[in-house]
Amino acid sequence: MPDTCINDDIEWHVEPARLPYPQALEDMEARAAAIVAGKARERVWLIEHPPLYTAGTSADTTELRDPRFPVYDAGRGGRYTYHGPGQRVGYLNINLGRRGKDIRNFVHNLEGWVIDALGEFGVEARRAEGRIGIWTDGLDGREAKIGAIGVRVRRWVTLHGFSVNIDPDLNHFTGIVPCGISEYPVTSLAALEKNVSMAQFDEALKTHFPAFIAHLGHCPDDKACST
Repeated sequence: MPDTCINDDIEWHVEPARLPYPQALEDMEARAAAIVAGKARERVWLIEHPPLYTAGTSADTTELRDPRFPVYDAGRGGRYTYHGPGQRVGYLNINLGRRGKDIRNFVHNLEGWVIDALGEFGVEARRAEGRIGIWTDGLDGREAKIGAIGVRVRRWVTLHGFSVNIDPDLNHFTGIVPCGISEYPVTSLAALEKNVSMAQFDEALKTHFPAFIAHLGHCPDDKACST
């Protein structure tokens, strides 16, 4: 899919092939620096990675159970996360300097954007109190994680973003304690018997993106904006 501009000249790019993590990280950080310098547009970058684990700034090595895939320091918040084929990863370089300067509000609305996209396929996803990420009920009725959130903000430009499990090999998650939460399983659209392609999920993201951007700079109803 070619690059397109949506919503106030924000670039939307879908990477056509699986991208190694170091290459993605380097590009994402370069784009953030260019945005700060006024030399590049904001960007939503949708990627699939080969199988790998990333370690956030709070990663505990005891939660790396089986490093069967490469492990990379991500520089984002959070703990260990898996990325791999069948998972949609979204990296956002958004300039909060012109969108409210509220990191908490950005994360809240990022979660809401993913939840709304999943709703297009009949998935009742939600936030969970005290647990960052996107949650739903599995076919067995047990609560499970279907999406992860991890962000970093540098000079008010965001890096990293979200991942959503479309149809990955869920066994790959057993090499880590995903996001430090061992009490709950991980699920996917495929495990929920939703036959959804990556392109269909991307279209759902694009459908709900204008609402996500419109809410940046505005606060969740029950919380005050930080300054």
